[in-house]
Amino acid sequence: MDKADLAIVGGGVFGCAIAYYYSRNNPDKKVVLLERNELNNAATSRAAALMTMVRSKRSYIPLTIETFKVAKEMEQELGENLGFKYCGMMHVAASDAKVKDLETLMQIANEYKQEAYYISKEEAQKKAPWLKVDEALKIGFVPHEAYCDPYLLGTFFARCARKRGAAIHRGVEVLGLLKEGNAIKGVLTSEGNIHADVVVDAAGVWAPILAKEASVRIPMAPVRSQYWITERADIFPVDSPMVLLPDAQAYARPEGGSLLFGIRESNSLVASPKKIPNDISDFVFSEDKGMKDLEENGERLARFFPEFYTTGIKHYVAGFSGYTPDSQLVLGDNPDLEGFLIASGCCGAGISVAGGVGLGIAELAAGRSNPFDFSEFKIARFGNIDPFSEEWLNKCAAARSSKVSG
Repeated sequence: MDKADLAIVGGGVFGCAIAYYYSRNNPDKKVVLLERNELNNAATSRAAALMTMVRSKRSYIPLTIETFKVAKEMEQELGENLGFKYCGMMHVAASDAKVKDLETLMQIANEYKQEAYYISKEEAQKKAPWLKVDEALKIGFVPHEAYCDPYLLGTFFARCARKRGAAIHRGVEVLGLLKEGNAIKGVLTSEGNIHADVVVDAAGVWAPILAKEASVRIPMAPVRSQYWITERADIFPVDSPMVLLPDAQAYARPEGGSLLFGIRESNSLVASPKKIPNDISDFVFSEDKGMKDLEENGERLARFFPEFYTTGIKHYVAGFSGYTPDSQLVLGDNPDLEGFLIASGCCGAGISVAGGVGLGIAELAAGRSNPFDFSEFKIARFGNIDPFSEEWLNKCAAARSSKVSG
């Protein structure tokens, strides 16, 4: 384990996707992925995994389309089903401002040749019996949207990468970078040095720590994402569509006869990457399993989900997502540094964009042109920031608090 063409730090869905595409497109080159814990066990496994293609951020759409495409390719290769649930996404607009947003979204769907149309309140009620749509002014439906098991998707990337010769090492911690002048030449690990032509920092919420060694400031911060899963009930059909409620800053999707839902609290929990333990399961995201946040924000959701106060909560799930002030990804290189790429700042959309992120970063690592436009994701777009300062952390947390999409 001393030489590779590409070394990837971090075995989440981004790291595994990069390993897959690089090994697939460069069969004569060696790629090594290093993960200190288990693969896909941090942010990836805790994601709600809404695979949203049609969204207001056009820059994300081609990346998600690639994820849907590669998922089918991997299913064929492994002879197994990833279990994508193609239930569609319902967008409920209950104010003039959100109606305008929805109309723009429907135009975007048309631009990318994605089927989308308006439905009546009666149709919406039939599709999602739990949903109250009395206040809705317009309801849009995108039938080919899906959700998935995020851990399984990450695992498929890793398994297909291994089949193509990628070396994936668990229990190996990256301790630092090997640097010569203005170039990164590999990584120092708990099992010795690995020299590599290119190093990718895909270390999730810990990515800024490694990047700091290369004097690269990743403009994101770890912000808590949390969601709840209700008890099973007849009003939650297993084939019900996902629902976005921007007027309530909430989203919901079916979960095996229950309802999985998330809301945006006014002050999202944020932490410095330096204060997050190596094993994310050791971090206490909420002493009361988010009950205080539900009490403070539940009234907005109850407008559309009247059974909210009488339905039992079965599970609480929380994790960190890397948020940026503009809710855009952080992808690509630093022009002043050779051999170092960043794949970070998922902003709660990491699962859906994983395919495009993996392909784009893998092609850059191989010295080829990027098939996607990463211009909105530049690392240095916020200037000379301190990613560990309280001011910066709060700025990133505010981006999640104001988010209205899934």
